Amino acid sequence: MESFSLILAIVVVTALAFDFTNGFHDTANAMATTISTGALKPKIAVAMSAALNLVGAFLSVEVANTISKGLVDETGIRPEVIFAALVGAILWNLLTWLVGLPSSSSHALMGGLIGAAVASAGFGAVHGDVLVTKVILPAVAAPVVAGLASMLATRFSYGIGGKAEGEATRKGYRAGQIASAGLVSLAHGTNDAQKTMGVITLALIAGGAIAPGSNPPTWVILSAGLAIALGTYIGGWRIIRTMGTGLTELEPRQGFAAQTSAATAILASSHLGFSLSTTHVVSGSVMGAGLGRKGGVVRWSTATRMAVAWLLTLPAAALVGAGAESVTELGDWGTALVAVFLVATSATIWKISRREVVDHTNVVAEPAEPAGVVTTAIAAVAPPPAGTITDDLTATIPAPAVTESAPEAVPPAATV
Repeated sequence: MESFSLILAIVVVTALAFDFTNGFHDTANAMATTISTGALKPKIAVAMSAALNLVGAFLSVEVANTISKGLVDETGIRPEVIFAALVGAILWNLLTWLVGLPSSSSHALMGGLIGAAVASAGFGAVHGDVLVTKVILPAVAAPVVAGLASMLATRFSYGIGGKAEGEATRKGYRAGQIASAGLVSLAHGTNDAQKTMGVITLALIAGGAIAPGSNPPTWVILSAGLAIALGTYIGGWRIIRTMGTGLTELEPRQGFAAQTSAATAILASSHLGFSLSTTHVVSGSVMGAGLGRKGGVVRWSTATRMAVAWLLTLPAAALVGAGAESVTELGDWGTALVAVFLVATSATIWKISRREVVDHTNVVAEPAEPAGVVTTAIAAVAPPPAGTITDDLTATIPAPAVTESAPEAVPPAATV
């Protein structure tokens, strides 16, 4: 049994707290389209996703090994460095959740770890080749590849389905969408739960509790799987709303195409040990599905905000992680000060979120943001299939104004 110090226990608890935020932050990746198309009710969807995330956590440890053995030099890392990294990752997760942006929990963790490691031991503590090949390049390629695959799959599904729009067809695609959503949840567990496993394993190595190069112990795998499953069940409703209805509007066959493409990409990356962002993959798939249907549109203003958040994730989390590490170097009271800051900031973000509550009862409400100029133009020149034109154009073309003075213009004699 590993020997524990107080700081090591604090790091493990903080890592599981990050895993919890990762769960509710990324629930949208698996279930947003399933909920938005009505294939599953919200609470049933998140319960299913939670169970499959737990199962997926036990299927592989390749991504965990990338974190614990590859990204930073484990011989020069103290437990306080891991704690500082987790502070940066948790705060970025909570901030982006508050504003409903589906950013990458994976890159928040990577950024926090890189910033804290550099602040502690210099740039030499980060393995640049691993960072480029297994983090940055997959981050750039993933949404593009998944988006193209999803767009082609959507066009193929409409091509072979012709104009079949009956209830039986919709039910078939909804069943397929449920199955593909389950696959995304399973894939999420194999990828994201392992990141917390890797961080805890790295902390155990740094604290001398296990030997360098060790795989995650069984209790680490189980606790990380349970934490992400619980967070998933809580449901990140704000991000589910953005992903499900704020980015584009999907029909069941589009949702099926998007989720199948995303699950394939995530499972392949987990097998190869790439620390892929499931958020990037699913977002790319959703946009690809939106563009794959004739007349389908994407709210590019929302997509742009998401892209900005993606670009800021690594450096923002790194800055917070580096700052937190600088404070922890002051001693035990510095570590305590960082812990108080984390709790106080998290509580403040939660309190602010209560001003406008988003939960399972209003998660599929119409997005408040109007469509942009590009969306309006696409909708005007490429009408959607029969039965969907009203839904697509209502959000883009305002109804003509009716003047209140019209009745008064009718002569009194005409009313007799």
